[in-house]
Amino acid sequence: MNRRQFLEGTIFFIPASAVLATLAREAGAAETTAGAGAIGSYVPANHYYGMGIEIDKCIGCNRCVEACKAENNVPPEPFYFRTWVERYSIKRNGEAEVECISVDTERRSETPEQEKDTIRSFFVPKLCNHCAHPPCVQVCPVGATFSTVDGVVLVDDNRCIGCRYCIQACPYGARFFNPRTKTADKCTFCYHRVVKGLNPACVEVCPTQARVFGDLSSKASRLVRFQRMNKTNVLKPALNTEPKVYYAGFDGEVR
Repeated sequence: MNRRQFLEGTIFFIPASAVLATLAREAGAAETTAGAGAIGSYVPANHYYGMGIEIDKCIGCNRCVEACKAENNVPPEPFYFRTWVERYSIKRNGEAEVECISVDTERRSETPEQEKDTIRSFFVPKLCNHCAHPPCVQVCPVGATFSTVDGVVLVDDNRCIGCRYCIQACPYGARFFNPRTKTADKCTFCYHRVVKGLNPACVEVCPTQARVFGDLSSKASRLVRFQRMNKTNVLKPALNTEPKVYYAGFDGEVR
């Protein structure tokens, strides 16, 4: 019996002190790895990352989804993705229809009657919100999901036992079970690129610059300027998870 089989078949409780110690060790390990791969000297404590999305600029091209899959070796099937794009159609009766165009590779074509009934439509990119108070970290029984000092939520594949607790706990539907690694998977802000001073792949390829990545701890950051110049909102603020993905041009129908 290997370690994964043993843990999957065992019910156990971990004291809070042990969980905190585990998270601290994992965060330290991530920082060491980040520093080793960085250009120059990367100090995680000097950064605190987030992302801004300008909804009015998104054209639903799905390039961000394709770039993310290629950069992070996400399974090719359309229902596996770390970031995705939803199309919202607002009807005359006030109802909103939501279509995940990242999954529906053959997009629905509206009939003339349906087009007349649609007041407006827009696209909303979504991804892991890298919450300051992430529920996924709280429920992980082995400390495989953890937050780094620089504000990124990561998953340690070597520790993850595939229990899927974090997938159920995420209120944003941002996690999936990777059939290759048999572990939980999600957006990492392309952490391996960020520690080298590069933008996440989705930001790099966006043709309309609808995505803005930056350091919330720096007043000169593009993201800080984005927040200053726009009225921004986050998804499901009532949950008090304090997401670090900020939307401009937010519509009340977005959920």
